[in-house]
Amino acid sequence: MSTNRRILVTGADGFIGSHLVETLVRGGQRVRAFVLYNSFNSWGWLDHSPSDIRAALEVVAGDIRDPHGIHNAIHGCEVVLHLASLVAIPFSYHSPDAYVDTNIRGTLNVLQAARELGVSRLVHTSTSEVYGTARYVPIDEEHPLIGQSPYAATKIGADQLALSFHRSFGLPVTVLRPFNTYGPRQSARAVIPAIIVQLLSGRPVRLGATHPTRDFSFIHDTVRGFIAAATSQKAVGEVINLGTGFEISVGDVARLIADIVGSDLLLESDPGRIRPKGSEVERLCASNAKAAKLFDWTPTYKGLDGLRRGLEETIDWFRDPDNLGAYKADLYNI
Repeated sequence: MSTNRRILVTGADGFIGSHLVETLVRGGQRVRAFVLYNSFNSWGWLDHSPSDIRAALEVVAGDIRDPHGIHNAIHGCEVVLHLASLVAIPFSYHSPDAYVDTNIRGTLNVLQAARELGVSRLVHTSTSEVYGTARYVPIDEEHPLIGQSPYAATKIGADQLALSFHRSFGLPVTVLRPFNTYGPRQSARAVIPAIIVQLLSGRPVRLGATHPTRDFSFIHDTVRGFIAAATSQKAVGEVINLGTGFEISVGDVARLIADIVGSDLLLESDPGRIRPKGSEVERLCASNAKAAKLFDWTPTYKGLDGLRRGLEETIDWFRDPDNLGAYKADLYNI
């Protein structure tokens, strides 16, 4: 990617966003990081970035729901990587309005500003949850979209808005659809950190359903996918999966993590973590053929061996007492 273009990353304070920002800066890019405004002047996970990374950043605090603020943030940027959203599925049952405001209205604000300001590329972040339970595997980009949660429904809406701006106004949009990304810094509302934190804290592992399968992608591969998509002209106007093509059940992931940690696994069912009937996505497994074809992206952490390697790196990060101490092992974070 040319270092002459300024890049805006929305959701830069989050899990994937912070890793993406760090990788871009290390690659010599000029990055403007859009973080959620708060009275603590916190930059989220960017506060934990190396000092040279923080020094190289232009950080803008705001709210994706504010069209004026996002317009000002995009001004002067040629590339927009839009990651800001509400992502926790259980919380979307509790507060669906917030998901509509953030994921749909917030994305509309980004699209409107990007169109008005004439950005040269916009990568919009989708999710594998939009597919619902797999009708067939591997899931390609032609798979039906099924909103089995308010979260998934708002992401479907946001995806379609982004594509409509490409079709209606020629906005150079790419919709990138990562499958279950994991790695250091991920919120404990996700299953892999939840398992790791409980195990390292010496607690029984309390989970919801353990039979569903997922396609887990390590954070480094997901970040590589964002950068590749942003630099590929073939990706404009396309929806593209980022996944490994390897599926594993939640229960088997828990057993694998316990093996790596060297701990006995005591699994307990937590009714509070079980999704409502009809909402649980039972199976996800990606086809990544399109990403390979359009911009030569393939996962480097693939298959069971790749998953184990990624989990080892993730667990090593959580073993640091300062990192583990930031998580509340005794509470379920919806």
